[in-house]
Amino acid sequence: MNKLISLNAILFLMILFFGVFPWYMLILTIAQLLYVPFILHLVLEKESRFRNYYFVIGIPAFASVAILNMTDHTSWDGILAAVYFLYTMLIALYGFHRFLHRGFTNLEEFSINMGLMYITIGGAWFFAFEAGITTGFSPLITSLTAIHFHYSAFLLPIFVGFLGRLYKTKLYHLVTIIMLVSPIIVALGITFSVWLEVLSVLIYIVGIYCLMVLISKTSFHNLLQKWLVGISFGSIAVTILFSLSYALGNLVGNSFVTIDFMLKFHGIINSIFFGLIGIMAWWIHTPNSKERPKRFPVSRIRGKWKIGESVLEGKMVSGYEHRYSGLVDSMKMYEPDINVDTLAPSVIDFYENTNEYQLFAEVKWRIWFKPFAALYRQISRNVQQINLPVSNERLEMTGDIYSIDDELDGRKNVRAWMRKVKDDVTFVALYSSHFNNEQSRTYMNIALPLPWAAMVGILELSQQGKALRLSSKREMNPNADSGVFLTFRKYLFKLPLEEQFDVKEVREGVMEAQHRMWIFTLPFLEINYKIHRRV
Repeated sequence: MNKLISLNAILFLMILFFGVFPWYMLILTIAQLLYVPFILHLVLEKESRFRNYYFVIGIPAFASVAILNMTDHTSWDGILAAVYFLYTMLIALYGFHRFLHRGFTNLEEFSINMGLMYITIGGAWFFAFEAGITTGFSPLITSLTAIHFHYSAFLLPIFVGFLGRLYKTKLYHLVTIIMLVSPIIVALGITFSVWLEVLSVLIYIVGIYCLMVLISKTSFHNLLQKWLVGISFGSIAVTILFSLSYALGNLVGNSFVTIDFMLKFHGIINSIFFGLIGIMAWWIHTPNSKERPKRFPVSRIRGKWKIGESVLEGKMVSGYEHRYSGLVDSMKMYEPDINVDTLAPSVIDFYENTNEYQLFAEVKWRIWFKPFAALYRQISRNVQQINLPVSNERLEMTGDIYSIDDELDGRKNVRAWMRKVKDDVTFVALYSSHFNNEQSRTYMNIALPLPWAAMVGILELSQQGKALRLSSKREMNPNADSGVFLTFRKYLFKLPLEEQFDVKEVREGVMEAQHRMWIFTLPFLEINYKIHRRV
């Protein structure tokens, strides 16, 4: 890696002396030849399986960039730029690979993944500029867009990800979301609307100045690193104000700041103070990821185009279809997280003898999500899985519990709970449990088969007085198994979903339950149940 960076540094010095491109293209060139491989080194340092591979395949790409900078326009420009574009696509592929293994588990890792994927947009605009492709913009704007996506969409999200490995609060969550969506909003604003451009810069300003607050509260490896990180992010806190002036000038038709000034001031400061000093800061010490691999058992049962009853064909234990009467054999397995002596008796009985109860449900979609729910309903009606009505009419859910072959599923004591509304299958859920030795905790492990995949809900149980709570949220332990995942092939993908069940006894044999769900922390679904023991 050091040899490659040294080689690229020599190439960059040669470009300084022999380059024939406009001077401002050096802002992009230094990012391509030095910042990109340096960032890959920092990200891949702990992932040696890919490290050498990405540096070797990068040699043709870096050589192509050097040739383009030291030659006049030729018929080969498009091909050389395509080599670099292909390399950025491979970097994005690695970012997507990391994303598939992690999903939305840790926001800081998601930020790094998005930075790795955004780089290919910068590569595409670089290719368009070199190949002379008509983009609807001048060649200058096309090249500046390539620069934009190498800095604000590649370096910035990865720097923010490194910061999140050291210090993560609710404010960090807000800042990261702003940093991830702003590059796209800026690009859309430049393309379609001056008002949107101004709005995007204002959002950027909020995010960047909140970053400065986070930096002041973060404990770094040493004081030098803290100062360098502060200088790096502080530089864009200054230059973003000139971006605002430029955008406002475009809005009112009176340019306070010219594009030439933006190139010299904004471009050079971002390249040196943000990019170079930022890389130096994180090179001093690259924080390790706090992510821990998930090692809980996952159901191997998958569906095809239609789930419904067909997913259980050949999966049930012959002659013992109804061996289980409840979702669990005994609620004592979840002690000490709950206390069966103080938990409401009806709640315990419901989970141990589920078939003895009637369920009545009211499905309440949030207003903002109803259009999506109506669209999804057209799909779920045919798939017969997670098939919920759009109306909030009170409906009875009927069903039964079936014994599933543990060897086919891969977990222990697996049972399927199939619920229907009239003749339509609503849910087919495969219930099991697993014990985490490190945490000394038993989780409820639920799988919902999907076409060639499965959605997995890992719920932790807790007691709220006499009531029971089952939740996928990780409120106390960020490394808890709990969460909602999608599994397909070898991937276990953390979804941006959270769910929580609250079950309480109203009187003996009668309960109320509330099932709430969130997506990206926004509530979108609530199901209220009335549960009665059969007479």
